[in-house]
Order: sequence, then C-alpha cells, then structure tokens
Amino acid sequence: MIQKIIPTNVITGFLGVGKTSFIRSLLSQKPADEVWAVLVNEFGEVGIDASLLGGETQQIQIKEVAGGCMCCAAGLPMQVAINQLIAKAKPDRLLIEPTGLGHPQEVLKVLTQAHYQQVLAMKTCITLVDARKLNDSRYTQHDIFNQQLQVADLILASKADCYEMALMEPLSDYIAALNNSAVTHGADSDSSHTNQRKQLAIEPWSTKQVELLMPSIIARLNQPHEQIVNPRGMQKLNGSPLVIQQAARLLDANYSPLFSKEAKPQDVEFDGEGIMRKTKHAEGFYSCGWVFDLSYQFDFDKLLHLIKSLKVIRLKAVMITEEGIAGFNSVDSELSIVELDDAMDSRVELLSMSKIDRELIEDALLSVCSRFGS
Repeated sequence: MIQKIIPTNVITGFLGVGKTSFIRSLLSQKPADEVWAVLVNEFGEVGIDASLLGGETQQIQIKEVAGGCMCCAAGLPMQVAINQLIAKAKPDRLLIEPTGLGHPQEVLKVLTQAHYQQVLAMKTCITLVDARKLNDSRYTQHDIFNQQLQVADLILASKADCYEMALMEPLSDYIAALNNSAVTHGADSDSSHTNQRKQLAIEPWSTKQVELLMPSIIARLNQPHEQIVNPRGMQKLNGSPLVIQQAARLLDANYSPLFSKEAKPQDVEFDGEGIMRKTKHAEGFYSCGWVFDLSYQFDFDKLLHLIKSLKVIRLKAVMITEEGIAGFNSVDSELSIVELDDAMDSRVELLSMSKIDRELIEDALLSVCSRFGS
C-alpha cells in the first residue's frame, strides 16, 4: 500500500516548561477522522508522561522511550521506537517530544536522514520556553536550553498567564541574538556578511487559554521545518547557511525494511515488596524514580503534603489514591494536579541538580500509603 509520508512535528523545551500539557491540548484539536501518534522521551528511567497524556485510544497512539536522550547510540532507540509506532498506528501525524535534557540538534539530525525523508515530512519544530527563565543563568548558560531555541520554527512563550507580556520583547531579543550569533560563527572568518534565519514567530501559550491561542498555532503546524546545519560543520551555499526543506515523497510501507512488528512492552521488574527503583545521573542532573504495584494505595492528602515538601527541580507522578488516580506535575514549586481514568501501577520520578536521598524519600512515600494483603 502506497501512503503519503507522515507530517511530523518535534515539540521541545527545557524541563518543566509544559510540553506534555501542550501536547494534551494539541491532541484535543485533532481532526476526528485522523489518527495521531505521539513518541515521548523522558530523562528518567521510569516512564510517566504517557499516563499524563491520558493514555492511548484508537485515534491516539502513544509510545514512550524512558532513560534519557533517545538520539544517543546513533539514534537507534529513536529509530526503533518510530518504526514500531508507525507500523502499529499508521498515523496521519506524528508528534515527537524529546526529553527536556535531550540534544534537539541530534534528534533532528536523525529525523532528517535520507531514509526518513521517504517516511517523515518534517514540519514546524515547536519550542516552549518560560520567558521568566531568561533571568536564570542555569538556563541561559545551558547548551541544551539554547539549542532548543535555535532549532525552533515556532517559539511558544509558555505559562504566559503567569507573567507580564512585557517579557516577550526581551525573549524575542534573546532568541534573535542567539540565532544571529550561531549563524555568524558559522561564517568564514574573512566574511563581513552576517547571515540570519527568517524572523521566528513567537506566540504566547497558556493551558488556560487553549481556545483563544490554539488556532494560530494550528495554522502554523504544517509549515516546513527549516534546518540550519550545526555551525561547527556549517554547510554553505553562496556564502549563506544551507537551509534544508523536506520534500514530500511516497512510500510502500508493505515492503519498506524500516518497519518492524510491534515489540512487546517491557515488563516492570518488581522486587518482593512490589517496588521497582531506578536512578540516573547525567547532564548535571540526578533522577530517582519508583514504580509501586497495584497493591499500594496512597493517602491523597498526606501524599500531597509530602510532594509539596520535597526540594527538587522537577517531580512527575501518577498515583493510585483512595480518592482516585491522580497525576502530579511540579516544577520550581509550581504544582498541577489532574484526575486520570486508569493506571496499572503508581509511579513517581524526581529530578534534582544535587544527589537525591533515595532511601529517605522512599521511606516517606511508604509512610503515606497502605498495601492490600500485607
């Protein structure tokens, strides 16, 4: 069967900027007759974002790759995940959410390889950024934060309801300076010409104003992605950076060696207490995650008090409580809670710039739950 290549949007942004919430809002605008697929990558080893997105339906297929930047190891984890997701969902659109600590240039490098030009039509790359973070050197001096802005075709000023619109101007100036610097550094040392990308669109974004703000974003969703090659290895055309646009092609999916059958999901390996623990340290961050089997039920009020007391940069959790299944999402002490329909277990993951006392926090978690059959 010949099928058109799949419009694909990469949605990136630093930790806690609201990528998952944005994708949920974007999925709510999906045409009723289309199937959309979402590939989610998380820095930590415990997958949570798929549950926070609301789970799969017949029209929305979600696949999760936990454990850091999926573009590593020559992009093999990402390629396998994409191939399996496409084979299973046969989507009309693919959304890819790299981890907030993933290298977006490397992700896009994998997605624009020659063999994927027969499969994926790279469209608008969307970067979410909290304009308030421009005052925090932990962000502006972080290479990945800046990369995310440089690869974007559309910038969303996330959580715009939380700050004055006056911050949009310094955000625009920062992005312009960042892109001009990157392109200038890629030019020949004897060239006095400064090359610039086209002016990037910057839109405000807030989950509290979806109906008002989303139409403008949807209108830009199918614009071709413009890729400026990494300045260190900048390709040139008549002295200017080479801007690559993907052309549409057709693919016989039945005979393409890119596709493979859907792999069975990896089972969670619980210990004798019905708990799985995972830790990680990379890119200057520490993560610690737990999965508790179905026998654990958490006290909502006590759990909420514990979550608010934790001094971490980032927390994500999907927890089975006596009041139902709750999704927790916290960044820089800003906590949001959503009610979820289903969960096969309870999961919580913490991210910090300092080492996490796993045993201390695990004891605290166990103190706010009960276990059936124990």
